[in-house]
Amino acid sequence: MKTQVGIVGAGPAGLMLAHLLHLRGIESVVLESRDRPYVEKRIRAGVLEQGSVEMLEELGVADRMHQLGLVHHGIELGFQHTRHRIDFPTLTGRSVTVYGQHEVVKDLLAAADQRGLPVMFDVTDVTLHGLDTDAPCITFMHEGEAGRLECDFIAGCDGFHGICRPSVPKGVLTTYDRVYPFSWLGILADAAPSQNALVYMNSDRGFALFSMRSPTVTRLYLQCRNGESIDDWSDDRIWNELHTRLQCSDGWKPNEGHITQKGVTPMRSFVTEPMQHGRLYLAGDAVHIVPPTGAKGMNLALSDVKVLAEALSRFFSRGSVEMLANYSAICLRRVWKTQRFSWWMTSMLHRDPDGTEFDHRRQMAELDYVTSSTAAATALAENYVGLPILFS
Repeated sequence: MKTQVGIVGAGPAGLMLAHLLHLRGIESVVLESRDRPYVEKRIRAGVLEQGSVEMLEELGVADRMHQLGLVHHGIELGFQHTRHRIDFPTLTGRSVTVYGQHEVVKDLLAAADQRGLPVMFDVTDVTLHGLDTDAPCITFMHEGEAGRLECDFIAGCDGFHGICRPSVPKGVLTTYDRVYPFSWLGILADAAPSQNALVYMNSDRGFALFSMRSPTVTRLYLQCRNGESIDDWSDDRIWNELHTRLQCSDGWKPNEGHITQKGVTPMRSFVTEPMQHGRLYLAGDAVHIVPPTGAKGMNLALSDVKVLAEALSRFFSRGSVEMLANYSAICLRRVWKTQRFSWWMTSMLHRDPDGTEFDHRRQMAELDYVTSSTAAATALAENYVGLPILFS
């Protein structure tokens, strides 16, 4: 097989890139190691920045999002049993939309079917070749037969555990990371959300987050110890802890319901530089991970591929290599700003198990400042709804 761009990974980044390239008249083939049902049911992030919403609209795949997504005009920061609203439209003129990553993937796959975009699932033994040449290729196994995809460029959108980043020769990439001293215990519950804003709560017992996935499904998180076993958390214990940490002076509390999913997720920050090598361009979780406190993971991946699609378009339409050469530098400006914001939200809201009373009082002062200063609240809102995607 031959194509212009070989894309490894059928998550939101890989699929979004395929569609963006299609709109620009550029051919691609997407290779995915998992089967389609797994990809469509994989629960991940659920908050879309305004820019991500506009990207889906640009592709013409936003109908279900507008029908099922929940537009949020702000969040609430809670501390000392009181919630304080950060109003996005007032501060920035923009908003966010709660719409699960798996729903975005479903929409992109359905549109790929309609447009005839080739997406191959259950692909194994994927290997990249010739990255330092003008004619890279990808070899793989599919349905028991060996395959070879010849292309002009390869986009590595296959996540943290994928094969693309490790395919870069040793010594080329530099990794910067931070492992946090706590994890998140997350649940999905069949319960109607008890209010229409996310609540980020700093509690003496640790962080808690009230969120939602739909008008009938609530998503909630608790800070827990690293290495915590989900088997130690009964449903009753989870609800009791949520009510304790989310307790507010006005009596608000989350609705309870049958817990359909629960798990523990470690918290980390991770960036690999550069995001390119030869004809390989990396995007999304393959080169950066943010703690979920700022709701940035999927949005950052989508911004990467928007930059990459524009760079590839300039190459194929007029032979310009300038933006491709600067892809890493362009993306990393936004990546590091997003890392800073996600770290800041995390450090402001979580209790450090090794922290002192000084650290706790500093957190309270910071929360008080953010919720009482228009300038500070605007900075938070500007980052939360999404910084501009730059092309230079």
